[in-house]
Amino acid sequence: MRDRLQRIFEALNVGLIERETPLKLALLSALAGEHILLLGAHGTAKSVLAQRLHLAFKDGEYFERLLTRFSVPEELFGPLSIKSLENDRYQRLTKHYLPSATVAFIDEIFKANSAILNSLLTILNEREFDNGDVREKIPLISVIGASNELPEDDSLLALYDRFLCRYQVQAISNERFDELLHLNDQSITPPNEADQLTAQLVLDIQRHADEITLSEEVVELLKALREYLQTSLLYISDRRWRKVVKLLKVAAWSNGQKKVTIWDCWLLQHCLWDAPEKKEQIAAWFHSHVGVGSGFNSERLNKLVSTWERVLHNDTDSKVQLTNADHQLLYMSADGEQTTEKSYSQWHKRGEELLYLSPPDQPDRTHAGQGFTADELLNEFFDDRKQQSHIRGKWQHIDRYLADSSNRFVTDIENSPIMVAKHHKEAFIQGRVDEVERLRDDIQQFKKNLQAQYDSLDRSNSEHLWLDPDFIKMADDSLIYSIEQADAFIERLGIVLDGYFTLPTLAA
Repeated sequence: MRDRLQRIFEALNVGLIERETPLKLALLSALAGEHILLLGAHGTAKSVLAQRLHLAFKDGEYFERLLTRFSVPEELFGPLSIKSLENDRYQRLTKHYLPSATVAFIDEIFKANSAILNSLLTILNEREFDNGDVREKIPLISVIGASNELPEDDSLLALYDRFLCRYQVQAISNERFDELLHLNDQSITPPNEADQLTAQLVLDIQRHADEITLSEEVVELLKALREYLQTSLLYISDRRWRKVVKLLKVAAWSNGQKKVTIWDCWLLQHCLWDAPEKKEQIAAWFHSHVGVGSGFNSERLNKLVSTWERVLHNDTDSKVQLTNADHQLLYMSADGEQTTEKSYSQWHKRGEELLYLSPPDQPDRTHAGQGFTADELLNEFFDDRKQQSHIRGKWQHIDRYLADSSNRFVTDIENSPIMVAKHHKEAFIQGRVDEVERLRDDIQQFKKNLQAQYDSLDRSNSEHLWLDPDFIKMADDSLIYSIEQADAFIERLGIVLDGYFTLPTLAA
């Protein structure tokens, strides 16, 4: 099947310039029973892609229509049958209209008005058409919708959601503009009839693809991407996630794989955005997280490694107060001697003279921190003849005042505790080492997984049906970056381990 689809793609791609990706997405969408929306200005070959997709199928009709605000249901679904009306039956003649087509192109699809919207939604989702009082099954395989703008009316959001794949078609790049100028207008040769697809074959492909499994790394990547999109305020419905998984399975089976791999998830960037700029955001996330499926999550691991670096710093800087033989805490006195006293009182001096407080009736007994000498007290507060002062209702001689220790200008000063590095129990350090080594072993295993992905990249993707030709280089760069990150984490944890091996331990 893979070679058959490759031949079909090559035949359809003849004469197209820079349209490989949207053509592949259109073909893959059809195989998965989904629809694709092409955004872009007029004249960017959107209708050409639809016409060529139709050539991939052996049987069935092609339908194409440009909608306007004034489009009526007859333009899409066919005129009313006059004969049926004569028999009191409301029925449309759908031959050669959308209900009879296998592939359809609807340009300016968001011009769809309420008169045609409900029927169009049923056709896209259920592949059924309400023709009068009868709901008919229709042969539709896929619709390519086109628009040069996103829907603004909320009533069109359901229609927008029906297109699983979305692609913004750009004008030809300057690098290939010369090629465009020399392009010949030639009719395309359809794929070989033996290669062309049928509606039944499409159903068979979907049935086989349903047996494809998701690899564990894909499940982890999808979970991480969902969390990322939730934080980015981008809502993806459960229904769309289910459709995405189906598309990935079809891509994997048609590429000859037995399971969906992390590389197939490159397609996610075309399925999950609601505005073109979000597509680049999702693509960038994928390229930077290409190793997530192997267990490697750089943000999470960086947090873990940083946590251990902080824990080591705290354990290294942890101090305990020194004690003497009697287990009393020791302090360092002002003269540099060890003492068990937590604090001491310092009697302030001015030069060689001791300082005192003023009598208690003063608002600031310290004299703004200056204190008083004995002579200053005598001159300012005591009687010159008897050298007395009226204090707390009694006369007090200055000699008695100076002899009272409560009148001294003193300050209580804390002695500095003598701190020494904490000595840890060997069991404590060993526990820390064991935990750090487990994390290092995990990252080393992640690195092996990343290396295995890197080694298999060319073999698994060089001829992948659905991936962009430039994908391999981007994936290669992403894997190399992730491997370098893993090496950096391992090196940082090695420094943490060295730190624990050098911590002082308690004597056995």
